[in-house]
Amino acid sequence: MRPTISSSNPSSRSGLLRWLAVLSVSVLLAACGGGGGDSGSSSVSSSSSSGSGSNSTPIASTASNTVPITVGPGAQNFVNIPNVSVTVCAPGTNTCQTINNIQLDTGSYGLRLASDAATQILGSLPVAQSTSNGQLAECTQFADGFTWGTVRTADVKIGGETASSIPIQVVGDLPDSTVPLNGCINGSNESTSRQLGANGILGVGVAATDCGVDCTNAGTSNYYSCPSGTNCSAIAVPLAQQVVNPVTKFAVDNNGVIVQLPSVATSAASATGTLVFGIGTQSNNALTGVTSYRSTDFGNLIGTYKGASVTTIVDSGSNGLFFTDSSLPACTSTFTDFYCPASAQALSATVTGLNGATGTVNFTVLNAQTLAASGTNYALNGLAGSIGSFPTLFDFGLPFFFGRNVYFGINSNGNSPYIAF
Repeated sequence: MRPTISSSNPSSRSGLLRWLAVLSVSVLLAACGGGGGDSGSSSVSSSSSSGSGSNSTPIASTASNTVPITVGPGAQNFVNIPNVSVTVCAPGTNTCQTINNIQLDTGSYGLRLASDAATQILGSLPVAQSTSNGQLAECTQFADGFTWGTVRTADVKIGGETASSIPIQVVGDLPDSTVPLNGCINGSNESTSRQLGANGILGVGVAATDCGVDCTNAGTSNYYSCPSGTNCSAIAVPLAQQVVNPVTKFAVDNNGVIVQLPSVATSAASATGTLVFGIGTQSNNALTGVTSYRSTDFGNLIGTYKGASVTTIVDSGSNGLFFTDSSLPACTSTFTDFYCPASAQALSATVTGLNGATGTVNFTVLNAQTLAASGTNYALNGLAGSIGSFPTLFDFGLPFFFGRNVYFGINSNGNSPYIAF
């Protein structure tokens, strides 16, 4: 996950450091233009050397392997946040809570719920126990903060799909006094839906678990054992007990997802698309009309921007395109993380997969303050900002998804991870 724009709190926050950062800009800076439509000079479009370009054929959100995506006010009036609804149940029961405005994040892996948004179900979700018989908790690092909370077991239902008895994280359900002093604290504790900008995060990127082999060693683990809920210490956690990408636990449509959003010319009050589960498993999720770029296990691609090599990620959890370009002027006042050029800037970057597939992505950067000026438009194309402390990273955030079907093949069951568009 990454950047957010709030209508009432312009303070900056960041997404997961493993998957990168979230910057912010206020929606009080209202949008010029508006409405949807075909991609134009202010949209993000792509073409590749293999000849495939933007693929935006709509996919209906009525099949059992789909769920609607809404880019709108969401839980906290942040712009460019794609949200879905998730139903969380006590394992093996009909004791459930449907939670709306869960941020769809292709840059992370696993379901994380804000405890203040899950009050109806929280007491029914058993806390996982560590091998040392303490409560199992996790600290997830952010660029300017962190999340801290227990690992719990839940049945997770999204659309018509169910992942039974899987580990999820509940954020903000442990006292601040339990936060480990070593290896966790990095800025502020992002413990509420307000601080997260959503009621939770649904990570459906290319990895099967949120930490992998790193967390099977206590010295590099994100997980902690908390005997009696206190004195938490880092602990090794096997893959089977780590917070898991729910898609991998579906019965059939478990090898990836498709994120489909409509074109947005400049800005619109909202945009509605579809999250499709499975790739090549049903008639509505065929891998066609796109180029596949094999990625690293956690979704990194190779790329170049203005002649410089950059690590490239494709991340619906970032609310803009984020990269380093000193020729683009920053916005003024509290919005200096975003670019505010005087006129539209047509730019491009190359993307290369580990399989050798190479493409050129064309995009346009618009003035962020002008884009956000109306305070009523929440789907903004052309929104871009500085990558801050990560100058060799290029983050294709949500504007990249407008007008595209973007495929994420999961690294599981012998399948290599890939991103296709």
